[in-house]
Amino acid sequence: MSLADVILAIIWVGVSAYGVFGGADFGAGIWDLFAGGPERGAKVRSLLERAIGPVWEANHVWLIFVLVYLWTAFPEPFVAIATTLYIPLTLAAFGIILRGTAFAFRKWSDTMPSRRFFGATFAASSVLTPFFLGTVAGAIASGRVPLGNAAGDPVASWLNPTSLLAGSLAVVACAFMAAALVARVASAEGSTELAQYFRRRALGAGVATGVVAAAGIVVLRADAPALFHGLTSAWGIPILLVSAAAGIVSLWLLSRRSYSVARGFALLATVSILWGWAVGQYPYLLQGEATVDAFAAPQAVLIGLVIAFAAAVLLVIPSLIWLFSLTERGVLGEVGGQDAESTGALLERLGG
Repeated sequence: MSLADVILAIIWVGVSAYGVFGGADFGAGIWDLFAGGPERGAKVRSLLERAIGPVWEANHVWLIFVLVYLWTAFPEPFVAIATTLYIPLTLAAFGIILRGTAFAFRKWSDTMPSRRFFGATFAASSVLTPFFLGTVAGAIASGRVPLGNAAGDPVASWLNPTSLLAGSLAVVACAFMAAALVARVASAEGSTELAQYFRRRALGAGVATGVVAAAGIVVLRADAPALFHGLTSAWGIPILLVSAAAGIVSLWLLSRRSYSVARGFALLATVSILWGWAVGQYPYLLQGEATVDAFAAPQAVLIGLVIAFAAAVLLVIPSLIWLFSLTERGVLGEVGGQDAESTGALLERLGG
């Protein structure tokens, strides 16, 4: 294994972390969209906010980490990806900004129309952002990003069968992970009604994820043959089998209301898909054009990245573990209901 391979593996750890934590975060917004009207969906939205509220900003650390490492370690492929796929990347960036802004502003809205507006913005951007990120993955995986500055088709590169499949798979997988995670939170809080609510949705989203993934076999064979052959190789098949088995086990555990263990298998199923993609495409960063070793930065840069990663492991990982631990123990929970975070309540506290 070369040093460039080590950096690629580090980047994929970041991709996996963003896929799991960011994906569950987006999925919570997807269920917010389908929670119903203000009164009927109040309990569901309150639970979703409690589940993701303390940690949602931390999840994008992984996306920033991936982008910085990718443009530093593999600058030419990064330029090709960023300039060919600027449309879905820009739309995803707007989605992330709108989502975070709307989530924060909704908590401070004093009127029902403004809460509805920010709630709809939060929910819609939670669907569109993972979809556009999925189309980017599909464009790279199907070999539609050639080397060079804006050398690829800015529209057809991400509006094609593989990209649409990847976008759809990203949305349903996010919904599946979020429902499995929130069902466990509801169960831990003693809310049988909400645990059942999200258990049913997790089962439905899990089946939908499996159906889309199975359909992907046909799509990839016709539209992305290089990736299809990589996935069906001696290295790709075992990873796909792990993903399928983990997904089936998570659904079985959800049916038995074993929420904590089911959550782990749901995350394993998602991470396996991402690593299956990596194995299927290796050793190419851009299918047929740019290999990992040939387009890596100089050795001194790669060594610096390894040192920076070691420092990040020592500094960032313990902080994130502490943050999630505090969240699990309810230490970061909010006091009072939704009105406790209104502008009037804030002014009252400041005046006091």
